[in-house]
Amino acid sequence: MTDYRRNFVPGGSFFFTVVIANRSAPVLTDNIELLRHAVADVKRELPFELVAMVVLPEHLHCVWTLPEDDADYPTRWKKIKAVFSRGLPKGEQRSASRVAKGERGIWQRRFWEHTLRDDDDLRRHLDYIHFNPVKHGHVRNVIEWPYSSFHRYVRSGVYPSN
Repeated sequence: MTDYRRNFVPGGSFFFTVVIANRSAPVLTDNIELLRHAVADVKRELPFELVAMVVLPEHLHCVWTLPEDDADYPTRWKKIKAVFSRGLPKGEQRSASRVAKGERGIWQRRFWEHTLRDDDDLRRHLDYIHFNPVKHGHVRNVIEWPYSSFHRYVRSGVYPSN
């Protein structure tokens, strides 16, 4: 097996998938305001552009663009996860290793990252993000899912509402 190495590009744009540990619980959508607060807090401390995002019950996808001289997305994710987790009541299942490390059991430890290479790559990932609630059977039409930047893209004329 090859060691996975993250790609750090200062000022780069990245696609992320971040997943909670218990994939059967709607933790993210049930606590959407807490998630919004966590993202906003971290954006104030460590700026980034949130290009697009969709939040599903147990995972999220997003695209960020980092400042020109900055490639540190892992710290941003660590802080977002921590702020969100601190806002939830304790009591989730935790493995022995999480208990030993003092970790909550809300999030999967890792996340998926893909460095966007060009405008076509960005467009494909934006379409993937916005279609994801339909793919997972949460809604029949993209416009029906409330936790998506799709609505912002419709208002700005990038996407038609249908």
